[in-house]
Amino acid sequence: MRRVTDPAELRDAYDLVVVGAGPAGMAAAAEAAGAGSVLVLDDAPAAGGQVWRGADAGPLADGRVLGADYAAGGSAVREFAGAAVDHAPAAQVWHLDDTLEIGATLPGGTALVQARAVVLATGAMEQPVPVPGWTLPGVMGVGAAQTVLKAQGLVPDGRYALAGCGPLLWLYAAQAAAAGAPPALVLDTTPLANWRRAVRHLPGFLASPYPAKGLSLIRRARRATRVVGGVQALRIEQEGVGLRLRWRRRTVDASETFDLVLLHHGVVPNLNLAAAAGCRLAWQETAACFAPAVDEWGRTSVPGILLAGDGAGVTGAEAAALSGRLTALAALAELGLIPEAERDRRARMLRRQRRRWLRGRAFLDALYLPAPQFRAAAADAIACRCEEVTGAQVADAARGGATGPNQLKAFLRCGMGPCQGRLCGLTVTETIAAARGVAPAEVGYLRLRTPVRPVTLGAIAALPRTEADVHAVVRG
Repeated sequence: MRRVTDPAELRDAYDLVVVGAGPAGMAAAAEAAGAGSVLVLDDAPAAGGQVWRGADAGPLADGRVLGADYAAGGSAVREFAGAAVDHAPAAQVWHLDDTLEIGATLPGGTALVQARAVVLATGAMEQPVPVPGWTLPGVMGVGAAQTVLKAQGLVPDGRYALAGCGPLLWLYAAQAAAAGAPPALVLDTTPLANWRRAVRHLPGFLASPYPAKGLSLIRRARRATRVVGGVQALRIEQEGVGLRLRWRRRTVDASETFDLVLLHHGVVPNLNLAAAAGCRLAWQETAACFAPAVDEWGRTSVPGILLAGDGAGVTGAEAAALSGRLTALAALAELGLIPEAERDRRARMLRRQRRRWLRGRAFLDALYLPAPQFRAAAADAIACRCEEVTGAQVADAARGGATGPNQLKAFLRCGMGPCQGRLCGLTVTETIAAARGVAPAEVGYLRLRTPVRPVTLGAIAALPRTEADVHAVVRG
């Protein structure tokens, strides 16, 4: 691997550009290495992604706190480090279009790179939990807390609580306990009705690798902390220098004070770059989110752009890595760098392995689907953090004629702030859907354009392209 931080060190064009260096991105790059020129752009300072952040050289890389699965990620990072690819860490990718031109800001400047094929391995992000008080100081996502644990080996100081549902909730509770700082309370918001929907998927789940891991995590968490299940409502209020966490279970209200509250309601595909490039999105009912539509090879509706890993639907690190290899094979075959027969031969074992990791996903998706009241913004909760728009304002605009998130921009500017809808996109869709009494799929998602993340005018001005060049492309 050749580490690149200055745009002058990049080629003008690559056979394959991979965006993201998590499990899927690293696997895609390693699979394609040697068959053509490969560039990996990633916004983190080191490879590994959120799942394997610091797995090769972090403060907890030995796995004693974070577990054997995390420690195993070190081998994937080392394989990637030995691959014949260019790796640009700390690279902010803000542009991708249907000509497969990529705009990125590296530590040493801004670059435009031309690709023959692109694999997007942008992974997943935490789904917002737009309850009253979720934007207060001292309220974070569980994923953010886990990032700090993996990168710096730090745990919360003081009395803290976890609230929400999903595997990561239990994983972090167990990891924090192993680090000597268990949460004082876990509020489980998993709806009881989810168990009835999930039970029909139980045989596949029991035949998967997940049951032993999941039960072990939950047991460890329950031994270390108090757990309250069946929680149906949450509210967080500032109280002095602390936080008052209120919840409802059936008809009983309760509250306690904490120094820190960590929220989590699962993860969803990080789709902004794919959407801005023109990839068609589809509503995934089982996960209550939008994701780019892909075929069995990860190919999107835009020729030359493929998706790997959780960016196309959350499946977990192991399945994501295998999908990265499959998309790389598909890209190499389409570029004529390997024959289709070789692609199919190498893919057979990968598909068998991936099916094994996918067996239990239907059960997990059904069990941990967040309740509707946690997906739409409460009336007095912030729906859009950038523009400080409340759920009541979104609902009023929906009833006043904003049929979808793109019409809502003219009313309230939701999705037009620095995050470009990354944090509010799903919340706005769900809130409009609830106000109109329709399905989220009918409401649709934000229409996204370049730049998909903040970029300075100085960076734009430094691009190696003049206005005349742009006009020439448009006229052509």
